[in-house]
Amino acid sequence: MWLKVTASLEPLQVLTVTGGPFLERIMAVNIFLVIFNMIPAFPMDGGRVLRALLATRKDYARATQIAANIGQGIAVLFGFIGIFYNPLLLLIALFVWIGAAQESGAAQLKSAVGGIPVQQAMLTDFKTLQRNDNLERAVELTIAGNQKDFPVVDNGHIEGVLTQTDLLKALSQRDQHPTVTSAIQKEFVTVDSLEMLESAFEKLKDCNCHTLPVVRNGRLVGLLTMDNIGEYMRIQGALQN
Repeated sequence: MWLKVTASLEPLQVLTVTGGPFLERIMAVNIFLVIFNMIPAFPMDGGRVLRALLATRKDYARATQIAANIGQGIAVLFGFIGIFYNPLLLLIALFVWIGAAQESGAAQLKSAVGGIPVQQAMLTDFKTLQRNDNLERAVELTIAGNQKDFPVVDNGHIEGVLTQTDLLKALSQRDQHPTVTSAIQKEFVTVDSLEMLESAFEKLKDCNCHTLPVVRNGRLVGLLTMDNIGEYMRIQGALQN
């Protein structure tokens, strides 16, 4: 309306990145983003809308797989057009292809772990730190094994988690006698050993963390990581073949 009143409305064909009324260029960009976001391919919202529609007739994992396949088909189309007309479409095609593959894999994993308790997949052979341990002890444990994050416990009760990122950050500060309590995360997410893997999987994604301490009756009994879940599913798949 403002563009009409001010007589500054230009045809979209004459707009460029730097040419044309500023408000009209902003409007054109927003319209393009809305249309692009509704393409029925992950990770755009259009892919999630398509999955929701498919899920009314199929189970969640199958609906995700179909939506991902459609998205990857669109990615192939973008790539083909990009070869001849616009190289930028090649980057968009790669973005869409990877997004569809990740969404499909996550949905399949989520479906596969349904009905399985955490205690069946958790890591029970792990190392812990005491609150008064120094960071050199954490370095020794890190080098000696494959564990990246270490629960800090006191009498079997977990007080925090020392992540590999926080360990490296603390080491770079070069304190004279740093203890693990100076570097631990005191706000952390835990999962009960009897909780379902599907729920734990969601917690791992939401907390953006590598390791979940597994507790039972307030005491630490294991650790759970995406690697644990993946290994458990691979073993189960091999046993079923």
